[in-house]
Amino acid sequence: MPLDRPLALTQGDPAGIGPDITLVAWAARQKYDLPPFLFLGDPAVLKARAVMLGLDVPIREADSESAMSIFDDALPVLPIAAGAEIAAGQPHVATARATIEAIETAVSLSLGGRAAGTVTNPIAKSILYQAGFGFPGHTEFLADLAERATGKKVLPVMMLAGPKLRAIPVTIHIPIKDVPAALTEDLIAETCRIAHHDLKTRFGIDRPRLAVAGLNPHAGEDGAIGREDQDIIHPAIFKLRAEGLHVFGPLPADTMFHDEARARYDVAICMYHDQALIPAKALGFDTSVNVTLGLPFIRTSPDHGTAFGIAGQGVARETSLVEAIKLAGNLASKSKAA
Repeated sequence: MPLDRPLALTQGDPAGIGPDITLVAWAARQKYDLPPFLFLGDPAVLKARAVMLGLDVPIREADSESAMSIFDDALPVLPIAAGAEIAAGQPHVATARATIEAIETAVSLSLGGRAAGTVTNPIAKSILYQAGFGFPGHTEFLADLAERATGKKVLPVMMLAGPKLRAIPVTIHIPIKDVPAALTEDLIAETCRIAHHDLKTRFGIDRPRLAVAGLNPHAGEDGAIGREDQDIIHPAIFKLRAEGLHVFGPLPADTMFHDEARARYDVAICMYHDQALIPAKALGFDTSVNVTLGLPFIRTSPDHGTAFGIAGQGVARETSLVEAIKLAGNLASKSKAA
């Protein structure tokens, strides 16, 4: 079903590859059959980067209403001044405010029904931290924006979605040494509930199958290699089954990502960041998409970073951004109320 509103695409860090892959994606919009999107960022940065890349991309200032009619002929941009002169590959702390404003604007458009969803280009968290950014990353900031706008508590759930694997880390941007203490029965259960809900209402999976990884090697080996699997993860699974969810585990993580194992579930619920992201990226580095579940709006993102080292050189691959835009459009077209 065609969208009646554009997706809101944030600039990310303007010195990174966000402008590059945005320009290439728009130039190949017909090849990829992309839904319309509105870029939130500095048009001057896009124009300069297009010259560097040798791309003939017409750029036109727009808003969420005019973007739909403009998209076929020009890249629609809602102007947000970068805050500093931009050199590809050279991040500047003065651009942090514009990066944050682009995210805030995208969320506002999405929550207000003027955008079909939010797609975020990569940010440089270290640059934002220098400007006083108080969140571990994109995901946590989006959750805070949603809470402030709606007054409802939000638990954001990161999912890497690719053609071969969907994987969710229960804990995200924390040191490995802090993972066991951060894992609780309630956190695991609520993460699974959100995954079940969004896979059903947004991905159209009638009865999602959730495979839960153990924390320790061999899922704890009946307590011989740690008690967390027995004492925390298993009770969460037991509770979810009683609620009618199709959940099983805890499974040894070293045997749950091969072809035959993946055929038995719709999403892998993992206990920490790398347990989820290593197999997800190994199985689909250029085609996996970062999706935030649990938000009152659709949000996707490429699964890579700013790649300052190759910005402006014409070698950045647009594949993950293209997949993020396509997935956001697909989710928007078939999402239904719970």
